Amino acid sequence: MDTTSFLKKTIGGVEQIEPALTPPPVKPMLPVKPKLGQVASKSRKRDIPKGLWTKCPSCASMIYDKELDENLQVCPKCQHHFPIGSRERIHSLVETCTFEEMDPEMVSVDVLKFSGYKGKLERDRKATMLKDAVVTGVCKIGVHRVALGVMDFAFMGGSMGAVVGEKLTRLIERGTEGRWPVVIISTSGGARMQEGAFSLMQMAKTSAALARHAQQRQPYISVLTNNSYGGVMASYAALGDLIVAEPSAMIGFAGPRVIKDTTHADLPTGFQTAEFLLDHGLIDSIVPRKEMKDRLMLYLDFLAGGKRFPA
Repeated sequence: MDTTSFLKKTIGGVEQIEPALTPPPVKPMLPVKPKLGQVASKSRKRDIPKGLWTKCPSCASMIYDKELDENLQVCPKCQHHFPIGSRERIHSLVETCTFEEMDPEMVSVDVLKFSGYKGKLERDRKATMLKDAVVTGVCKIGVHRVALGVMDFAFMGGSMGAVVGEKLTRLIERGTEGRWPVVIISTSGGARMQEGAFSLMQMAKTSAALARHAQQRQPYISVLTNNSYGGVMASYAALGDLIVAEPSAMIGFAGPRVIKDTTHADLPTGFQTAEFLLDHGLIDSIVPRKEMKDRLMLYLDFLAGGKRFPA
């Protein structure tokens, strides 16, 4: 065995040589081979850029985002309806360059000094480029002049505060004055809790405006989309002369979990879906998003008695 030596001083100052073992050479560590599943998953994440594909929550299909946009955010395989913004929905319904927005600068005020409310408003204004949870205006659908309101769930869950109620009331009153039909497309989690009783007052205000609209014998069409809940569904969303809904939309006052916990009873299959409510007479029709414009034109023709609503 190879040896090496080193000098060591003794107490007496005499140097002596002591043998020492040479340590064995260190063998290089072999790289650990990753598992096949790990390699595949990492390569897939690298190969698929973000923002190009969307996985359908219903059928688990991967959908090219451009194809999804062209299909109005509806899965081409299973017809699952993805959420859609208010601006995109307006663009899909109205005639080109006919939408005249009302009250675009109206914004909510933190009257109750609710903790964190101002921050949430600013966050959603930047994220959605909207002032609040509804866009209202006058437009043409087909040949008919219509007062149109479209809610947006992306802005604080489409909750109805003072601004949403005021904008919708002004829209309904504008339709009454112009003798135009009113169409409101709802998607909401209910009244806005950060505004307390002020938000609950909007239920009575919008309902009263619709009552005056009905006295003028002008039609009101309510379109319910996923989700339509709470104070919105307990007021103007349920008061339409015609109530239509998108497929599989969840509609009700309180959620199924709250109702089950309150009643301590098992709920029927499909409870609160648009299909369930159609079978039980709460809504009049289920209309897929791609057919919505044509169906609204048909309804408006019928309600106008074959005449054109005044421009």
